[in-house]
Amino acid sequence: MRPTTGAGPSPGNPDVRLGAADLRTAAVRIAPHVVRTPLLPGPAPAASGPDLLLKAEHLQLGGSFKMRGAANAVLALGAEQVVTGSSGNHAIALARLARCLGIRLTVVLAAGAAPAKAAAVRALGAETVQVGGGVAEREERARRLAAERNAVLVPSSDHPLVVAGQGTVGTELLADAPDTQTVYVPTGGGGLLAGVCLAARDLPVRVVGVEPSLTPRYARSLAAGRPLQLPPCSTVADGLRGQRPGAVPYPIIRDRVDDLIAVGDAEILAATALLRRYGVDAEPSGAVALAGALRAGRRERAVAIVSGGNTPGRLHALHRTLTHTQTDSDSDTDSHVDTNTNTKEHTS
Repeated sequence: MRPTTGAGPSPGNPDVRLGAADLRTAAVRIAPHVVRTPLLPGPAPAASGPDLLLKAEHLQLGGSFKMRGAANAVLALGAEQVVTGSSGNHAIALARLARCLGIRLTVVLAAGAAPAKAAAVRALGAETVQVGGGVAEREERARRLAAERNAVLVPSSDHPLVVAGQGTVGTELLADAPDTQTVYVPTGGGGLLAGVCLAARDLPVRVVGVEPSLTPRYARSLAAGRPLQLPPCSTVADGLRGQRPGAVPYPIIRDRVDDLIAVGDAEILAATALLRRYGVDAEPSGAVALAGALRAGRRERAVAIVSGGNTPGRLHALHRTLTHTQTDSDSDTDSHVDTNTNTKEHTS
């Protein structure tokens, strides 16, 4: 799976090539809208396990790494009206940006989307549209709606600007921990994994994608030699329910990823509980990389990306904060509302 020459063009996007320069440009563009998240000590390793650090993207503005790709796309495209399909965190990131920048946003949600995330998106001022079916139906409706409204479509992962923004997670962690041997990356649509693959493309570091075992769309697609579409699933990792690899992420991942690991819901929930014992309030999707690292059990210096922390408690706190600020029409503080309402986490 390792490359010999670069990521190459994307199927359906033959002119799209991404590289280190795109990640550097993205880092500069999004700097006013994101924070450089820390590397936190991970769970104490077993005798045969990894020496783990955690890339704390649950502390990112908007509560997840999704703010990076969303900001890079929205700022580069200069859109006044945006449509997206999202399971929640990408929508929350876009809604926060739209609120700050005065952009009209419509979010298409699939059946089974977390109600607390949908409520947070609406509280931030975005319109939501619910569809039946899974992620595939959601994405098709978002494409049609964007065309009908003459709006810009900003997918949650399958866009060069989104992938480049997500890749800044990789450039940061590899700069902060240059002796890293393996990076474990939660994998849904593939934007984060593709971005980390770009960040690590010319470095001697293993990149391992971790998928829920109920929807291993990248593992099966790479084994088949082409993108496959899986049926909808109901994994507890609600942010990783993508059914098909994206056209932009797929070739980047194909040419650079070292391994793909599948973890079950029980492992994901156990990793979530373990993180919380260490003061890291991750959502299940955000704990998937740790679950993969624990399953691999390699003796190595590793980083697991904690991709998100939009737990129900945090989202309810966000809703209360927004409701309070909206009662004062003269206040401008609502343009600076942050979903990171857990002060303890910022000091962990």
